[in-house]
Amino acid sequence: MERARSTHKLPRWVPYFNLIARPILAAGVPLGPDVLITVRGRRTGLPRTTPLTLCQHAGRRGLISPFGETHWVRNLRAAGQATIRLGSRSEEMKAIELEPAEAAEFIRQVVAPQARRSRFGNWFVRNVDRIDIDDPVEAAKGRPVFELFTM
Repeated sequence: MERARSTHKLPRWVPYFNLIARPILAAGVPLGPDVLITVRGRRTGLPRTTPLTLCQHAGRRGLISPFGETHWVRNLRAAGQATIRLGSRSEEMKAIELEPAEAAEFIRQVVAPQARRSRFGNWFVRNVDRIDIDDPVEAAKGRPVFELFTM
């Protein structure tokens, strides 16, 4: 699969948010749709855990990287599977990276409805993640999208 170059930059605040969110989510305290995802590192093979937003709607689940080619994206692409966890609940998932047309459809059918469920979610997706859910084709450019399936 040919990857579009990402023009989305990781904001400086994200690593600080992750330091705070990781222990909170590990304790089982919900932070909206955020969960912990653990993936084997592509070089070391060691487990790497990061907080991410789990997109869920109409029985479909997945992850979108609003900031493009991050380490978790490269690791998940290489591993093809991950553990999703909130507190003591965990689930092994198979991850399939979606082609651009499929990614746009996932944004239209899953990300947009989830974001629109709350004013804060809608605002966050549009202003912090800078994902235009009204234009899924454009939103998918440079943003890897993975659909998740229970193993």
